[in-house]
This record gives sequence, structure tokens and C-alpha cells, in this order.
Amino acid sequence: MSTITNQQIMSDKVSNWMLFWTFLKIGSTAFGGFMALISVVQNYLVDRKKLLSDADILNGISLATILPGPVAVNVVAYAGYRINGLLGAAICATAVILPSFLLILALSHLYFTWGEIPAVNNAFKGFIPAVAAIIVAATINMAKKTLTGKAAYFIAIIALMFLTLVGGFYSTIGIIVAAGLAGILFFSNPANTDNQKAIAHNTNSSVAFPISLIAFLALPLSAIALPFFNTGTMIAVKLLVTFAGMSVLLFGGGFVFIPMIQEIVVDSYGWVTNKEFIDGVALGQITPGPILISATFIGYKMAGVLGATAATIGIFLPPAILMLVCAHFLDKLKNSKIINAALSGIRCGVIGMIAAAAIVVVQSAEPNWISAAIFSLAILALLKFKIEVAWIIPASGLAGFLLY
Repeated sequence: MSTITNQQIMSDKVSNWMLFWTFLKIGSTAFGGFMALISVVQNYLVDRKKLLSDADILNGISLATILPGPVAVNVVAYAGYRINGLLGAAICATAVILPSFLLILALSHLYFTWGEIPAVNNAFKGFIPAVAAIIVAATINMAKKTLTGKAAYFIAIIALMFLTLVGGFYSTIGIIVAAGLAGILFFSNPANTDNQKAIAHNTNSSVAFPISLIAFLALPLSAIALPFFNTGTMIAVKLLVTFAGMSVLLFGGGFVFIPMIQEIVVDSYGWVTNKEFIDGVALGQITPGPILISATFIGYKMAGVLGATAATIGIFLPPAILMLVCAHFLDKLKNSKIINAALSGIRCGVIGMIAAAAIVVVQSAEPNWISAAIFSLAILALLKFKIEVAWIIPASGLAGFLLY
């Protein structure tokens, strides 16, 4: 049965309004990271409503994994596309982001209105070591699955050292390119397939790669126009272009974005202070959505609701468009060993970048026993007892409020 026929049949089963309501509920309750959200989507669309097959979801996860951007949101857009075409994709992606967007708007308003109150500051002092623990736990868990040989560890360690010692936006780009080249060098041999298993599935990047390259070059180059957008009335445009340019460089999940966004919004543009940036990441962890919703926090400070909307569109829309373009050609893609090898190298580099992100956050924590205790307990809760992130951040904030 053809893909078009499948979509036509599925359109008869569910209306766009029902899709919106369904994903609005999913976006309101899917705490615990992108895999938690994907699991809820799979349970509803495959197991309960039979709107998609397991193969469809696996294809979406595979494609989202090798493309830039937030994996969960891209998978949701892919699922909506398979069910009701482009309109379905837009509806599902918007609905799943909307609860987190509205929540982070409210939290941002409270933060910038009351953030200087000592009690609030004390709560955020507890958030920071907890965020660091979450990133460290994510690094450990991903490293166990990704770093399967000496070459993989070598790429990750070099990426960690380079980003920590040199830093900067262009360093991030250089690490991605260098890790990809190293992947071709180390993993092109068919015997070195351990780091490619998570990519293989039924999809391929022979078409996705040139499309990614076009987006990679076009959107960042659009930043040439940024000097013309310095007036207050055009700040939303600057936010949109900046976050759109960064979004197509985001390989490996939201935590990789932390050092990149810090370089741009803190060091280069001074839109937020380093403390505000870390607090924005913590607020993003409180919401049920992806960590990239922190872009809303930054946009709100710069230009209110309009700036928050522009930053949110910029960070989520370009990767979603790229995902849908590749989904259109998914059935025609053929396996490319060289591209898969390059992506294996990028994955290793990403581990090092995430570790560097953890160092950035740790350096922002208060240097005392309270931070150390919160960090240690959060690590223990995450790795030993598998407690959801949704409980870690509020508990750490309460500890900061009580102990400081």
C-alpha cells in the first residue's frame, strides 16, 4: 500500500482537531526527557489508535537522530506528517510545544519580575547544581551506548578538551566537522559498526546530508544581515535569525546546545547574563517540553511575548522543515556507509561537547557543601534510582530555598 494511501486512510480515522487535542495533552504531561515523550507518542499512535506502525515510528526516530534539532519534536512532526500530511505535522508539533511555551512564558515573567528576591535567588542556587547533575547523567548514559572503542573515546576526549580550552561558536562548528571527518577515517571499515547501529535502522542520510549542508550554510550566512536589525523594533527579527541559524547546527540533542547558545547570547550579544542563562536552562527543565524551550526565556527578556515567540519559532521550525523534507524522500533513501561513518564520529564528538556543557554549568554553581550535596544526591537519584528529571529540579530548588 502506498504512503499516500496510508495517509488518506489515516485522515479518515482522526481529525486535525483531535490531533491537536491529543498532542496538547501529551505536551502537558510528558516529563522526563525526549525519550519519555517519544514513548508516549508511540503508545498512543501505535498501540492504542493504530494510526502508525512500529516501523513508521522507528523510521521517524532514526531520521530525527541523524538530523539537527530536537529529536522528540522532530519525531512528532514526522508522525503528524505521516497521518495528515503537512497540516498534520504543523498541528502536532505546535500542540506538543504549546504547553511548555506558555509555562516558560509565565515563569519568565515571574523570574524577571521577582528574580531579585533573595528567596527566589536561593531556589535558583539549588537549581544550578541539579542542572549540572542532569547533564553529567546524560553524558554518562549516552557515553555507555556511543563510546564503544578507543577511537570513539579519542574523538570524545579531544572534543571535550578543545571546547573547554578554546571554546566559542566556531569551535563548536569545527568540532562537528572534525568529528565527522574522524568518523570517516575510523569507522568506514565495515568491521567498525558498533557506533553505527543506532543510525542504521531503515533510513539513510545520502539525501539528508546535502540538504543539511545547504541549511547549515544558508541560515548561518543570513546572520550577515544582523547589523541592520539593531533597533528595538527589529529585535524579534534578530532573535528569529540567530536561533534559526543555531538550530541547524544542533546535532546530538538539547544539551549540546548549551555551550553554543551561551557563546552567542551571553558572550557575543550580551542578551542575558551567565546567571540568567543558567537559570533559563533550569526553567526549561521544569517544563515537560524539550530543553530548547529555554530559547523562549531569552526571547522574552529581549522583546517580551513577541521576542519569545520569535526565538521559539527560530529554534524549532528550521529542523522541523528539514525533517519533513527528508521524510518525503525517506522511502527512496539508500544506505551510505561514508555518511553513517561520519555521523558516528559526530556522535562521539557530541559526547565530549555535552561533558563540556556540564563543566560550564558546574562553574556557575555556588562553591560550597550545599551545591556539592545537591549535585551528589541528584546524580545518585538519576543514575541509581532512575528518578525522573521532573522531580529533581523542583526538589533541588526547595533544598536551595531551605538551606541558603
